[in-house]
Amino acid sequence: MTLINPLPTALSPTDEPMIVNCIAYRNDGTRIGDISIDAISDALKDPDTFVWVGLHEPDEPLLLKLQEEFGLHDLAIEDAHTAHQRTKLETYGDSLFMVVQTAQLISGHLAFGETHIFLGPRYLVSIRHGASLSYAPARRACECAPDLLAHGPSYGLYGVLDFIVDNLLPIVRDFREELQQLEQDIFAETFKRGTVRRLYDMQRDLMTLRLAVVPLQDIISQLARLHPNLIPSELRAYFRDVYDHVFRVNESINAMREMLTAAINVNLSLVTYGQNEVMKKLAGWAAMLAAPTLLTSWYGMNFTHMPELTQPWAYPVVIVVMLSVVGGIYALLKRSKWL
Repeated sequence: MTLINPLPTALSPTDEPMIVNCIAYRNDGTRIGDISIDAISDALKDPDTFVWVGLHEPDEPLLLKLQEEFGLHDLAIEDAHTAHQRTKLETYGDSLFMVVQTAQLISGHLAFGETHIFLGPRYLVSIRHGASLSYAPARRACECAPDLLAHGPSYGLYGVLDFIVDNLLPIVRDFREELQQLEQDIFAETFKRGTVRRLYDMQRDLMTLRLAVVPLQDIISQLARLHPNLIPSELRAYFRDVYDHVFRVNESINAMREMLTAAINVNLSLVTYGQNEVMKKLAGWAAMLAAPTLLTSWYGMNFTHMPELTQPWAYPVVIVVMLSVVGGIYALLKRSKWL
């Protein structure tokens, strides 16, 4: 998996329509039906109705129209129009604006995106930028529990956040499985440069993923404790459950980062150990060659009286001495496990 950042601007072309869903619900959690953006203000005239809107990389005119229908804050609309925002939670009057980082595996590459969320007493708006799965499954799951959806848009917010967090767990699991495969390459006899590169890429990806997860813990913690006008007490247990999931993801990421650091260090240690073993063997063979080189170097000296010039047994004795010295060095190095 290689990290890529596909976050486009809000004006980037896309095959997916900008308006994914715009649905009105009754306060008892039952679905009224699809409505147009222009009909939002008319639907909200009924005090027993709330609206859930899902957008994908909307352009500026659509955001301005949304601002007009819901009365959204100018700064929040400006942030929602521009991707590459930090994870945060802002309060504007009786509404909340959230920026949540998302992650997705696309063809083996880890891509990051953003979801901007507006939560009001009678509306929920989610705006996806970049790599992110559709929140249609989260919407359907909420619609299957009308007794909980009767608490209003805050239950839809829980469904979206729970969907985002649950999609992070398979990513961490894939990292763990890939690391187990890389461990076989780490302890292989031959050094593979690509193994070190992949370990570094995984560590970088996990660092970026952690930067997306850690601020999310604080946001969900606030939602579970604060904003009673938007988050009823009956739903706080659900947000605490999402917080527990985020905590587990963060713990898994931290554990994976430590394992990757250890794997990199072990790999480098094994490479260094292998190089030392090669140097020991080269030094051992060099020592064995040095002994006969020292003895035979005498023949280059201009001495008049040399024993091997007059004695017929001199050369065999010199050869036996050289072989004995080399054999002794070899036995000593073999015993020391240098060879």
